[in-house]
Amino acid sequence: MSKAFTKESDNEDDEPDLAVEESASDELAGVKNYITPIGLQRLRDELRFLLTRERPAVTNVVAWAAGNGDRSENADYQYGKRRLRQIDRRIRFLTRRIDAAEVVDPEAPRAGRAATHVFFGATVRYANAAGTERVVRIVGLDEIDLDRNYISWMSPLARALTKAGPGDTVTLRAPGTTEQLEILEVRYERIPMEPFSQPLGAESSPPAR
Repeated sequence: MSKAFTKESDNEDDEPDLAVEESASDELAGVKNYITPIGLQRLRDELRFLLTRERPAVTNVVAWAAGNGDRSENADYQYGKRRLRQIDRRIRFLTRRIDAAEVVDPEAPRAGRAATHVFFGATVRYANAAGTERVVRIVGLDEIDLDRNYISWMSPLARALTKAGPGDTVTLRAPGTTEQLEILEVRYERIPMEPFSQPLGAESSPPAR
């Protein structure tokens, strides 16, 4: 779910998730945002939703609430203002990520090492020293899905696998452990992703019947 729609604290200054998101965006400034075409479309769809539907809907609520008495004790007004701050921060974050996007299509034709070795967009099958096999897909920071084994190209595992090919053994160094991994297969194919969908609880959602 988008952080723009997470439950807010009663304290209007208590927005830790958004502060972390803003900080992360600042830290990534200047870093190329490698992303698949589908991933970039999801960001654009969310940004369009926020700009054209959700923000106007929340603005209307704030305007309505502002006419209902003392704003300092008006829960609807205070809630709406917090939602607007959340939305605006998310809009800034998405805009930065989209502006920094470097689109890499996993399905695009490749030649030489780019077709047989691990780079962004690769689907990689590997085995550890015990023979346990695993398949991961290397995607952008905005596309991570650990339930589906979609890992960031900046993660320790992806960095260890990068530039290796079938038959190669790489070393994964993680906190407190070192592991040897053998690359079994490298493929470049479509990476399925769910499209952006309007979050539950959005102000612009039609009222439940």
